[in-house]
Amino acid sequence: MPDRNEEAYERGAELDREHLPGDPFAAAIRRTRMPIIITDPRQEDNPVVFANDAFLELTGYGRDEVIGRNCRFLQGPDTDPACVAEIRRAIAEEWEQFRGDILNYRKDGTAFWNALFMSPVRDETGEILYFFASQHDVTASKAREQTMHERAEELEDAVDRRTRELQASIEEARAEARAKTVLLHEVDHRVKNNLQMIGSLIQMQAKRTSDPAAAVALRSVLSRVEALATVHRRLYQGDDVSRFDVATFACDLASDLVSAAGRADIRLELELEPVEISKDKAAPLALVVSELVTNAVQHAFRDRGGRLLVRVRPEEGELVIGIEDDGVGLPGQELGRGSFGRTVVEMLSRQLQAQVRWETADPGTRITVRMPRTYVEVDQ
Repeated sequence: MPDRNEEAYERGAELDREHLPGDPFAAAIRRTRMPIIITDPRQEDNPVVFANDAFLELTGYGRDEVIGRNCRFLQGPDTDPACVAEIRRAIAEEWEQFRGDILNYRKDGTAFWNALFMSPVRDETGEILYFFASQHDVTASKAREQTMHERAEELEDAVDRRTRELQASIEEARAEARAKTVLLHEVDHRVKNNLQMIGSLIQMQAKRTSDPAAAVALRSVLSRVEALATVHRRLYQGDDVSRFDVATFACDLASDLVSAAGRADIRLELELEPVEISKDKAAPLALVVSELVTNAVQHAFRDRGGRLLVRVRPEEGELVIGIEDDGVGLPGQELGRGSFGRTVVEMLSRQLQAQVRWETADPGTRITVRMPRTYVEVDQ
């Protein structure tokens, strides 16, 4: 039997005897499937004085191997010292609760991620008698998080590589600016024709489908295609095809969307300052603005009209885009957590290294996109 505090072992037995078999609270702690231990901070080294069967099953230890020992016996070579220090601080400073994930080890040496919850048990004078701690094996969810994180990193790396390739192509082409401009205007002409053809096909299919949900989805795709078409129209109409005027695009897009919706009761207000960004950021930023304005037009004003404000301005080293309405407000609008539109916005924002904030405008909704100046050139 391993070394342990004999006083703690006896105290644990006494604690267990104090709760008779008829005590429903004690029976619940013993029989619950959630692993639970109780420690006694009044004894040296704060030893375990109670452990239920679920804890023994989780860790593989016998009760006589647990009682009287400090919980550090669950730690191992890859346990994060910072997490251990945080738990010690919670005990020393008598926090009312502690929550955290810590890598622990079973008796057979296998590691598992432990979602630990700990809180003190006080008497009527406020003195701490025990610490109550529950555990939960979250190894599987941690593994899924790690896999998702790795996939996200791979995707971001691929996007970064593609971005660098595009930027390198633009820089190389600047040496022959006039020839490049002519070529890109020709490419743009063909792209616009293709986008128009794709848009026409989508619109035709939406009109012919008998499934209302499918028709809505097709119209949503159509709005994104039209946003890209607007980008191309604005990007290539001037001589400098390396820069994109966000304010002018936002004006065009918002006006087109309100007009296309046939909502004369929506009052569009524009507060736009000239801000230019590099060409390679134009398409993802345009799709973000399109998603947010479309959401406001389609869902903010269900029973009545109102005010829709689109704002573009430089602010303290950032490009700031604001979409604000006085409509039904969150969560009534479509871009709730888990919606496809919000997923698109958040994915594209990560590509732009931008931050998006959803908040209640009281009344209505305010959405703010902040993009770092490292990607922005401000027209003074």
